[in-house]
Amino acid sequence: MADETSRVNSVSNGPPQDFEPPKTNDESIRASLKLELKTHYQSDPDTLILDELGLRHGAARIDLAIVNGNLHGFELKSDRDTLRRLPKQIGIYNSVLDQVTLIVGEKHLDGAVDIIPTWWGVSLAKFKPGESAVQFESVRETLDNPSPDKLCIAKLLWRQEALAILECLGAAKGIRSRPRLTLYCRLAEILNLEELRDCVRKQLRARAGWRSGEQRT
Repeated sequence: MADETSRVNSVSNGPPQDFEPPKTNDESIRASLKLELKTHYQSDPDTLILDELGLRHGAARIDLAIVNGNLHGFELKSDRDTLRRLPKQIGIYNSVLDQVTLIVGEKHLDGAVDIIPTWWGVSLAKFKPGESAVQFESVRETLDNPSPDKLCIAKLLWRQEALAILECLGAAKGIRSRPRLTLYCRLAEILNLEELRDCVRKQLRARAGWRSGEQRT
């Protein structure tokens, strides 16, 4: 009877004090985050969840992005990653995205917070005792990007998309056969920031041919 009581007490008290949860990796964080986002946006047909969205013609890829009324990027830095690429990624993300949230393992929490802009949000990703999936704890609220770059935002468009928008605006004359950069510059010139953001987000949501991992909710 004493042995049984001891066993029950051990179970009820949970894991031992020196319990060390598994280290997070990209796969475990990504799976939990996508599930959380899909659950949150399941009733919103205008929300698109994208894996590895290329920015500035492939200069960087944000791990996950939400496209709806905002372009919200999520950068994943698990316990098994390094922060080596983060300084370069910061500059690129700052130029394009409306909001950015860093999802980080405990190993890199302090180091990452010291590097990123104050308007970036931060969530801690970790395994909790008794849980088989990564859990998230909000560390810092995500704010709006104070200084996006219109030209960099325009570069999210394919050339034919940029030209189609210019045609609709009656602003394509003389540049239809020009390089794509000329089209992007024209868009950035004639549209204000909110107009350009709206055009780009609508085009991303309407775009066909996304890779298989990139889909509507």
